[in-house]
Amino acid sequence: MSISALVGPVAKMKTLLVDDLAVYSMPIGDDLLGMNALIGRTLRMEFRQQINCVHCGRLTKKSFNQGYCYPCFQRLAQCDSCIMSPEKCHYFEGTCREPEWGESHCLTDHIVYLANSSGIKVGITRGTQVPTRWIDQGAVAALPIFRVSNRLQSGLVETLYKAHVADKTSWQAMLKGEPDEVDLAARRDELFDLCQLGLKDLQESHGLQAIQAISDIPVQHIRFPVETYLLKVKSFNLDKVPVVEGTLIGIKGQYLIFDTGVINIRKYAGYHIELRSES
Repeated sequence: MSISALVGPVAKMKTLLVDDLAVYSMPIGDDLLGMNALIGRTLRMEFRQQINCVHCGRLTKKSFNQGYCYPCFQRLAQCDSCIMSPEKCHYFEGTCREPEWGESHCLTDHIVYLANSSGIKVGITRGTQVPTRWIDQGAVAALPIFRVSNRLQSGLVETLYKAHVADKTSWQAMLKGEPDEVDLAARRDELFDLCQLGLKDLQESHGLQAIQAISDIPVQHIRFPVETYLLKVKSFNLDKVPVVEGTLIGIKGQYLIFDTGVINIRKYAGYHIELRSES
């Protein structure tokens, strides 16, 4: 049975955690398409050669930073380099591109966490983005280890930890299968000991209340709707080949996994696509 085509700009998939299962919905224009139910179906996704900036809506020939036109990429605080490197947050230096945005997004409680996606990693996220951030990274388990009062502090703690553990996910490894099991609570304690002197210095500089260790929250386990994994991961590029077609065999992180390859939906935010599905 075929399903009527949906046409419009695509956006980062929305997620929910239901009984530890990641549940996905993909915005396409004004529609919100439940994706878990489409696993096992043949999908055809075609780029309609139109890109609109996800912030201002203007037409753009090229997308920057996952969906922005070049003027927005240059102007917006959410596109600044400190977003990828929170330890470089410069709000307190008075040079934030958008101070009001910084106040609402950076001067809020952040969580420093350990996660197991393609292996153990350290990461940071706003408190309101738990567990969304973990799902987006394809983490099968995650554990909050610190609560801090702003983004800069989270970056400084992360910097201490990434001297001992990775701070990035290998997306290819994440999409090839489940990572080896890791005792995150045990690693939390080991890493705390290794970073203890640096953490003490940060607490003396920023205050004990600003950087608080977390030890009473259990590990969050996450299951992803994947029927089978690919032995070799091939990533589709809509700018070069505008049609993606195949049987949807899983979803993990922000990736749709087809029997023919994978596509990072978040990368193509603002792209107008036509999506068709057949059983």
